[in-house]
Parts: sequence; structure tokens; C-alpha cells
Amino acid sequence: MTDAELVLKKLAEIEGYLGDLRTRGDVDSLRSDVKEERFIAHTLQLAIQAALDVASHIVSDERLGEPQTNRDLFTLLESNGWISAGLADRLRGMAGFRNVLVHGYASVDLAVVEDVVRHHLADLEAYAAAIRDGLALPE
Repeated sequence: MTDAELVLKKLAEIEGYLGDLRTRGDVDSLRSDVKEERFIAHTLQLAIQAALDVASHIVSDERLGEPQTNRDLFTLLESNGWISAGLADRLRGMAGFRNVLVHGYASVDLAVVEDVVRHHLADLEAYAAAIRDGLALPE
């Protein structure tokens, strides 16, 4: 049985990070201000990690399968009807991007950071809504 209180806490974290990115982040200064770059990249990383934490919790507690990678978490949620195929695809991309942010596999492309902040924060909001719906949790 999925711990609804834990999931609600993690969803609130996601929403808080997204709010911070929208209200405190200055994407226009991303390339010229190292503090802004670090704030935005780290806050984005935290939001994606919280989404992964929620996915991991649900996949484990609901016994949806054995993920081999973080990306697999979203595949398992998709194949079990928790999220749509399109959203799962976008979240798999974010999981890969989170690895770049955390591990520095390659230098972080600020154009990608900017694109995610400008155009894909709504994907994390849609994910939170889908999880709330799947668990019949309050908004």
C-alpha cells in the first residue's frame, strides 16, 4: 500500500521547487550569473529527484515491476496506467537530464536547462496531478 502522506509531501516538494523556479529564478540571467545558473540547475535537479522518489515509492509499494534505471520507473508507471505515454517519455528525458546535472557526465548545456525551465515545468505539474488522481489524493 502506497504511503499517501509521503507521496503528498514529495508532490508538495515538486510544486515548491517549480514555484521557486518560476518566481525566484531568472532564466534570462542563467548564462551570465553563476549564482543564477547554480540556483536554477540545482532546483531543477531537486524537482526531478522528488519526481523520481515518488515514482520509486509507487513502483515498489504497488509492485509494478523491477526498474533497472531511473527511466524505467516512468516506463513502469506508464505501462501500469499511472501516466500517459507522452508524459512518460518526457519524464524519462528529465531523468536522464537529472543524471547529467548530478554526475556531470558531460558539461551541462545551459540551453537545455533554459528549455526545460521555459517549456517543461508543466510536465512535472502534470505528473503530480496524475499521481494525485491515481491515488485519489487531494489537491
